[in-house]
Amino acid sequence: MKTLIDEFADIKIMRFEVPGWEDLDFKQKQLAYHLSEAAKWGRDITWDQYCKWNLPVRHLVEHILANYKGDRNCLEFKDFLIYAKRLFFSGGIHHHYAEDKFFPSCPKEYFRNMMESTGFQGDSDTLLEVIYSPLICPRRRSDSAEGDIVALSSVNFYEGVTREEVDAFYQAMEDPADPRPVSMGLNSTVVKEDGKLVEKVWKSGGLYGKAIDRIIAELEKAIPCAGNETQAKALRILIEYYRTGDLRLWDEFNVVWTSETQGTVDFINGFIEDYDDPLGRKATWEGFVDIKDQEASRRTEILSANAQWFEDHSPVDPRFRKRVVKGVSAKVVTAVSLGGATYPSTPIGINLPNAEWIRKEYGSKSVTISNITKAYDKAALEAPKSAIEEFAFDEAEIAAYKKYGSLDDEIHTDLHECLGHGSGQLLPGVSPNALGEYQSTLEEARADLFGLYYIADPKLVELGILPDSEAWKPAYSGYIRGGLLTQLSRIELGKKVTEAHMRNRKLIAQWCLEKGAEGNVIEKKVRDGKTYFIVNDFHALRRLFATLLAEVQRIKSEGDYEAGKNLVEQYGVEVDRELHAEVLERYNSLGLKPYGGFVNPDIVPVVVDGDIVDYKVVPVTDYLAQQLEYGIKYKTL
Repeated sequence: MKTLIDEFADIKIMRFEVPGWEDLDFKQKQLAYHLSEAAKWGRDITWDQYCKWNLPVRHLVEHILANYKGDRNCLEFKDFLIYAKRLFFSGGIHHHYAEDKFFPSCPKEYFRNMMESTGFQGDSDTLLEVIYSPLICPRRRSDSAEGDIVALSSVNFYEGVTREEVDAFYQAMEDPADPRPVSMGLNSTVVKEDGKLVEKVWKSGGLYGKAIDRIIAELEKAIPCAGNETQAKALRILIEYYRTGDLRLWDEFNVVWTSETQGTVDFINGFIEDYDDPLGRKATWEGFVDIKDQEASRRTEILSANAQWFEDHSPVDPRFRKRVVKGVSAKVVTAVSLGGATYPSTPIGINLPNAEWIRKEYGSKSVTISNITKAYDKAALEAPKSAIEEFAFDEAEIAAYKKYGSLDDEIHTDLHECLGHGSGQLLPGVSPNALGEYQSTLEEARADLFGLYYIADPKLVELGILPDSEAWKPAYSGYIRGGLLTQLSRIELGKKVTEAHMRNRKLIAQWCLEKGAEGNVIEKKVRDGKTYFIVNDFHALRRLFATLLAEVQRIKSEGDYEAGKNLVEQYGVEVDRELHAEVLERYNSLGLKPYGGFVNPDIVPVVVDGDIVDYKVVPVTDYLAQQLEYGIKYKTL
């Protein structure tokens, strides 16, 4: 069965396998099933968080797809279908990565005719304006250096308030002397009522209450199936947090969840990452369920066991290192179900919790998602052409990547997630929100730099993680190539880099290109009208990574907003238009899609004489059908 099941616009859709499922006992399968249902019930929350118009537009599109009786083979309907698929993929009307609004290629009047012919009862004129007007909700999350980024963002975290008002609102609540600060504002929408700012908390009986109640119901069913009492305790606290919205309970849940490292089945569920908030404060809802890959986890367990060595030898100021690294646990997992912000597009690694004080006192949990990485690799083999062969300079570089590239990618992800995100510490009194809208980019830069620095360390050969002292070099070539060239294929011509992970990679590669110019550490070459970036001195590049890591950690530890802003804006944002056009032309000639996402496999109860006796994983190969099914089955808002 093919891994690649659909392609449209700039997106490819894949399926992932779930190896190890049949090794689970009945109770473990039952636990994974209920956690997976909980991961799916939050879908509408994420859609609404991305933009207040997303759900009305989705419901309209679902209505047309279910009821339209006209010609479905004409060009206009095919264009509408591409728009529908893009809408489902992004969880709304904005591109999932670039965050700009996208539009249907079919004419507005054609769209209107479909609405009328299917008897749509909503406000057609308003929805058509929302869908087609470039002036309504142009960006999901604004990063503009000019204007109010709260007012300019379409995310549904704020209503009728300004950035200045929001910043003052939370600064008045925060206690700089609190050694265990809650993530203030993580789970609420801020609105203005009677001239005063008010939080509408996301909880049972509050905002998103209907969806949260369905999540709670599945979590309650999961408790009797928990792998151990610690996991059951974590589930009970999570449920109470959902019922009350109390962020102290969210921290309590994360402490217990972090300490649970023995279970085979694990999960992520909640309002977690703040990348989508222009102020880096509000969290998007996400769900994720996994089972431990016992064999593959040996590598991450070795890294975790040596976490203190890596921290002690980090090239940062000793003031910013953790004296005692606590509770770093890492494993390789197999994804079972994706939900909310992780569906259909999912990360390949995760490190949680995000609260700095929990990381410092209790540690963190890191996962590398092996079956997702393997699905990408399989899909690449099914493609007719290869990006590495187009953008690598010569056969030696291509051969090195083919030999070690996949392994390097896995190890860098391990170092990034297992150790990078958990490294370093804030100085006393520094707010976790001190870096504002630059926090996410700089956090990803720190973790990437940590991984880049240590993947070249002889310690990895000593630990048996790398096979030899040269195996790390393709990681450096690939990172520079990606940061300066290939990731530009994901950006519309003329646009700046906006997404945090892409800014991070551009920042690192561009900074090293500039700072290493005198020694020709990285060389730009043009051959036959094509641009390449070649690493000439790998060890000098490692020293540059060390220098930049030290500076980024200083910025984080001291909460140096201006230095962080300058670093991101100078190196991570602007794109050379001529080079950008070249990359787009070369990439498009390959017929490849720069973005990928997945369908979930179905977990189906096996019923005998009215009793559930097993759960089967059934592959899904129809992306659109799954989206429409979820729209009916998991509709709450």
